[in-house]
Amino acid sequence: MTDQQCMTLAIELAKRGAGWTSPNPLVGAVLVKEGQIIGQGWHRKCGGLHAEREALAACTAPTAGATLYVTLEPCCHQGRQPPCTQAILEAGISRVVIGSRDPNPLVHGKGAALLRQAGVAVEEDFMRAECDALNPVFFHYITHKTPYIAMKYAMTADGKIACRTGLSQWVTGETARAHVHTLRHQYRGILAGIGTVLQDDPMLTCRMEGGRDPVRVICDSRLRIPLDSNLCRTAKEIPTIVACAAPPADKRRQLTELGVTVLELPGPDGKVDLPALMKELGKREIDGLLLEGGGGLNESMLRQHLVHKVYCYLAPKLFGGAEAKSPVEGRGVDSPDQCWRLSPPTCTPLGEDLLLEYEVIQDVHGDH
Repeated sequence: MTDQQCMTLAIELAKRGAGWTSPNPLVGAVLVKEGQIIGQGWHRKCGGLHAEREALAACTAPTAGATLYVTLEPCCHQGRQPPCTQAILEAGISRVVIGSRDPNPLVHGKGAALLRQAGVAVEEDFMRAECDALNPVFFHYITHKTPYIAMKYAMTADGKIACRTGLSQWVTGETARAHVHTLRHQYRGILAGIGTVLQDDPMLTCRMEGGRDPVRVICDSRLRIPLDSNLCRTAKEIPTIVACAAPPADKRRQLTELGVTVLELPGPDGKVDLPALMKELGKREIDGLLLEGGGGLNESMLRQHLVHKVYCYLAPKLFGGAEAKSPVEGRGVDSPDQCWRLSPPTCTPLGEDLLLEYEVIQDVHGDH
């Protein structure tokens, strides 16, 4: 097998951990000796074995002199698990091929250096772009301590997310709606505004078979969430956070009794302080957040430079209506040159719909 084939396999293995490793990265590992795979593994779940130790545990032959392909630089510190560099050296592995560099200050460059000092041949940055694509969430979280935020919406070909009556079920078809639940599984949290709750009374759960429910986070400045809403009724089973600006004491107590975590984070405009909320969610190890807000919350998040990715589900329909809602509302920009810029999209057909994925190009000048 070639180096490229081995790393490609390691990447595919890493993807199997999606939704379960948070706040840890997705990592895959493959062990090869005399041209044959003798072990492979991936990081399955936070707190479980790292990919390197999984691969070693699965070995079918002696590991001395083997080559290890791993999508992320091996750790060299004691965390929830002991350092992987120690296991690699104890196994007598002679060569390590690394995809991504780990931006974690506890690891960055140190894992590779430690292996080299012990006489292991180390090759870094092999298929780095492909390996980096596994972990935008982890890379952002480990360096900023706030969640990586992906804004998701479904819209018609004329840019409407609902009819003028407010009805929005369903903009897209079944295939696209099923895909949304894979995102809810992958991202540790989901963020919506109180308008969505009052309009739709959603559950905001993952309905993918074998999936994991995200932590539900609601922006509700005046704490208007109904006590009999689906979110409140299920808060003891599914973690639910409501962020507010000035909560009535009685309502806060009632929500707490139902199992809701209430965060009081007043901003200067009488609304929730969104950057403060992101810091608080980061402290709670919510490394990635799927933003399913209405147009107002989406605009506020963009305006404060908090959005990193956009998932746009585009349906071959036209709703029309000057009053019909669009994905980004609020004040918007005053001229085209003030727009929020996006990368060229990747385009994936989903039944009759299209999924457009963009990266948000961060505005270094802060013009918005």
